[in-house]
Amino acid sequence: MKVLMFGWEFPPISSGGLGTACEGLTKGLNKKGIAVTFVLPKSYNAENPGYLNIISTEDIERVGSNIKVIKIDSPLQAYTNASSYNNSIKNAESLFYFGKKRSNNTPIYGENLFDEVERYAQKSRIVAQHEDFDVIHAHDWMTYRAGINAKQEKNKPLVIHVHATEFDRTGGNPNLAVYNIEREGMHTADKIIAVSNFTKNKIVEHYGVPESKITVVHNAVDLKRNKANKNQSFYSGNTTKNKMGNEKVVLFLGRVTLQKGPDYFLYAAKKALEFDPDIKFVISGTGDMMPFIIEKAAELGISKNVLFTGFLSGEDVDKAYRMADLYVMPSVSEPFGITPLEAMRNGVPALISKQSGVSEVLHNCLKVDFWDINETANKMIAALNYGSLHKSLKDNGTEEVMKFSWENSAEKCINVYNNAINGMSSGFAG
Repeated sequence: MKVLMFGWEFPPISSGGLGTACEGLTKGLNKKGIAVTFVLPKSYNAENPGYLNIISTEDIERVGSNIKVIKIDSPLQAYTNASSYNNSIKNAESLFYFGKKRSNNTPIYGENLFDEVERYAQKSRIVAQHEDFDVIHAHDWMTYRAGINAKQEKNKPLVIHVHATEFDRTGGNPNLAVYNIEREGMHTADKIIAVSNFTKNKIVEHYGVPESKITVVHNAVDLKRNKANKNQSFYSGNTTKNKMGNEKVVLFLGRVTLQKGPDYFLYAAKKALEFDPDIKFVISGTGDMMPFIIEKAAELGISKNVLFTGFLSGEDVDKAYRMADLYVMPSVSEPFGITPLEAMRNGVPALISKQSGVSEVLHNCLKVDFWDINETANKMIAALNYGSLHKSLKDNGTEEVMKFSWENSAEKCINVYNNAINGMSSGFAG
């Protein structure tokens, strides 16, 4: 089977869980003998993983037996919104001109985010004309129009993969333009993959999609990442040194945005510090709430206990986990949440929001409602100070996370592909 897949981030350049999921799923499909052509923006031009060969649309050729990645010239980036897209275009004004091409044939980019999404979709139509595939797989809203165009071009079934909805990203106040693209993609698709029942229910409730059209495929984690010693801790910025004394480290790692609940992390930290003033709270990541979080830490009088590392990637992510005694994911609305699995893979107990998809399948961790900062603080203190609890969470969590395999997730996706193909060949979809 051959899959034409559209995404907008892929490691080694990755800003969040979607890139991690795309890489893990593609590897899993590859192991199952599925050929994948992965299409993504050209801005992802870093050194490639060894099992991929990234080529441009001007030089399309099959490399290897099962995978290739095609770049489309586009400034679309992970978690782009209208404002950040406009800023990125302004920063490139000296290189790009709208309405005409430069002498070096520089491509014309869309003047706003939605123009660029449509331009990317039209480029994807060209890719579809030249590629051989059995099914289309599109990840999240910026690629849905591309998937629709490919479906129209080759009359092949479209599967969309919902990693998050606009309701998750905005706290229930969706941008209607994004919402309309999501809704169009969901109703045009032959099948929908949701990363959790949490997400499936939102699709049914907010987008009017029948449950029978949606299959839940939970995410997984790469279990082969190397482990190192945990005898380190953050002290300031990106510097580290060996742990000393009884210092305990609590880690938040993710985008610093409304969806991820960094403010609730701080409020709970304030309460925990009233019991144990020596805890260090590390915030790893960037996002539009960062200025607010820095100011709030000072306002709460806990800035000396709150350390900011900035954005981390690659091996630095695992290092951050290993330096922690507890990982906390206080998300307000988390469709899945791979980070607790990554923490547990590194032998770190996790405290997670009940408002997350991963809470459906993860048992050897602590769970709280994101808004209950008192209970969050209580469970932080318990996990850090009760040795038997900490050891139980660590040992049982490490054992449990071994069950989360991308090959299992890939197998479920293959079943969705087959159902979509069979449904289209029989004239029945949905």
